[in-house]
Amino acid sequence: MADYHFVYKDVEGATTQWDDIQRRLGNLPEKPPAFKPPEFVPRADADEQPKSKEWLDDREADELEDLEDDLEDDRFLEQYRRMRLAELREAAKTARFGTIQPITGSDFVREVSQAPPDVWVVVFLYKDAIPECGLLHTCLEELATKYAETKFVKIISTDCIPNYPDRNVPTILVYNNSAVKGTYVGLQKFGGKKCTPESVALALCHSDPVLNDGQGGGDSSRNNVMEGVRRKFIEKVVAQHEAREDEDDSD
Repeated sequence: MADYHFVYKDVEGATTQWDDIQRRLGNLPEKPPAFKPPEFVPRADADEQPKSKEWLDDREADELEDLEDDLEDDRFLEQYRRMRLAELREAAKTARFGTIQPITGSDFVREVSQAPPDVWVVVFLYKDAIPECGLLHTCLEELATKYAETKFVKIISTDCIPNYPDRNVPTILVYNNSAVKGTYVGLQKFGGKKCTPESVALALCHSDPVLNDGQGGGDSSRNNVMEGVRRKFIEKVVAQHEAREDEDDSD
């Protein structure tokens, strides 16, 4: 006959008089507090939240389209919804590139030489083992995001130009309308090892409006593009100078 054992489990949090005495004497640890489930708080329904400009700013384009009938009674918010939707559509339309596209030697003609005449192409020649390439790559990544109407591509230097010397890497080639418009070998023209996205942008736009963020027809004109790049460079230099002054004052 099998031997069965019954194990009695007391109610959670219950204790005995003997246990209480042992706890007072320090022979047992303090009794853990009884479990209490967290207070139930109903989840807020997004549709029931009050509508405002800030609320609309957090909505994606498809969500704004779905709100067309919901805001008919609020003329101001309906106008703001239409404005935000137009902004999002325009941003999606102008963001033609926005990243550094890796290419190979066989892609070069299609992606660079045959790019549309209105597109400036920044070609980054690099080698992974060269530290200066990593520094310049970081700067170009930021510029590619800011200036999404300019095409940025990267290619291993010897895939682009056979036997290209490593001492010349990194190199940037600027193309427009199937022609080379600028060549930058090394980091010297970008500020050396202290180069920043702003200093790289300033050098690239020294003689041509290479960088374009696509924000409106007027802003993409030659003078406005180059003036905008100069302004951002000056703002960066001033900010760095003020940061150094704050560090000196704190010392």
